[in-house]
Amino acid sequence: MNLPNKITMFRVVLIPFFVFFMLSEHIAYHNYIAVAIFIVASLTDMLDGKIARKYNLVSNFGKFMDPLADKLLVSSAMICFVALPSNPMPAWVVIVIIAREFIISGFRLVASDAGVVIAASYWGKIKTVTQMIMSILLIVNFDGYIINIVEYVFIYAALVLTVISLVDYMVKNWSVMRDGNM
Repeated sequence: MNLPNKITMFRVVLIPFFVFFMLSEHIAYHNYIAVAIFIVASLTDMLDGKIARKYNLVSNFGKFMDPLADKLLVSSAMICFVALPSNPMPAWVVIVIIAREFIISGFRLVASDAGVVIAASYWGKIKTVTQMIMSILLIVNFDGYIINIVEYVFIYAALVLTVISLVDYMVKNWSVMRDGNM
């Protein structure tokens, strides 16, 4: 396993620790610990990609696992938001975003079974960054602070980008389904 893939797996390992601190309101400064873990995990997303491209270490495992690790991290955060008493994010938005992730992950699994590996798109990357920024804002403010306009902008920007990236993904990869390779 190359270094970028190890970094991706490190991001996955951080997720249970992040969830623990997100939901451990009895621990002092739990939201700040959670946001620190989330930021480190988010930064590993940029780091593994830069290393993979710079040193030509791009692998099929990385193309598959890197976006999956992002989905796990962001989905975990959004599920935690819904579980919190302050619930800073509408549940229906979380459902739409996670549904998109299931659709894309299922599509990738079927494509990989047919020998096709589909890397993340530009829209998908922008969506992920927006979701990560949104999550950071919501984690810092989840202790009963009024959600400000910036948080709402990021919530709905993430929602819109989720839908755009799904449509873009399906349009770009429709030939894989149409040609019977899946």
